[in-house]
Amino acid sequence: MSSQDADQQVRVPLSGEGRPALEPQAQPGLPCAFCDRSSLTTVLHETPAYLLIADHAPLVEGHLLIIPKEHYACYGAVPAALDEELETLKRLVSRFASRFYAPLLFWEHGVFGQTVFHAHLHCIPFGVASYQQRLERLAARAIRVREQEEIRRWYRQRGHYFYLEDSQQALLFPPDPRSYREVIYEVLWKSLSPEQQRQGWQRKEVRLREGAGWPAATARKWEQFCREEKTHAYTDRSRAG
Repeated sequence: MSSQDADQQVRVPLSGEGRPALEPQAQPGLPCAFCDRSSLTTVLHETPAYLLIADHAPLVEGHLLIIPKEHYACYGAVPAALDEELETLKRLVSRFASRFYAPLLFWEHGVFGQTVFHAHLHCIPFGVASYQQRLERLAARAIRVREQEEIRRWYRQRGHYFYLEDSQQALLFPPDPRSYREVIYEVLWKSLSPEQQRQGWQRKEVRLREGAGWPAATARKWEQFCREEKTHAYTDRSRAG
């Protein structure tokens, strides 16, 4: 199976061959699922500007989302005043993942590949070793960034991007469809287990069904982590009011 089989995650579903087809792209102008906080399930943690939730259709157990409370198109549009809070939350989540799962991959589709048009950062405990060699050749197409301001500058001047960060590097990719599907395939898809690939785990309905128990399991581990860290865990995991 080649990277071309993993064609545009948000545009071209493929059928019958276990290939990593991607989900239909959401339409701008529809009600925002992340602004309607009553619809958010498994809220784990809240800061003044951000919510941390367990992804309801996870790629693996421990898959989290960091979402700004205010509506921004992507993290390139989030103001600098919120950077320190974001970095503190990312460090907290990284400690959690390292303790209970594996080192995190932070992934943002940007506006380029979103299915929900509200900034959200995927935090996926794949572990760097699972994809590091495959990423090396793709990293040459990206811009290495050191701070959020570089993402904002790119977004102001050039618009779309997608973004990948781990403990080794932070990479901002231009919105090239070929690079996008190759990163999806080489980093995300190939980091799944063979069984997940066989089941067609890229499809949301499969993840919802097969990974149904993972958000609750992640929430239980988060509560244990908060007890150990003496950190506040959000008390009502069913919603963020």
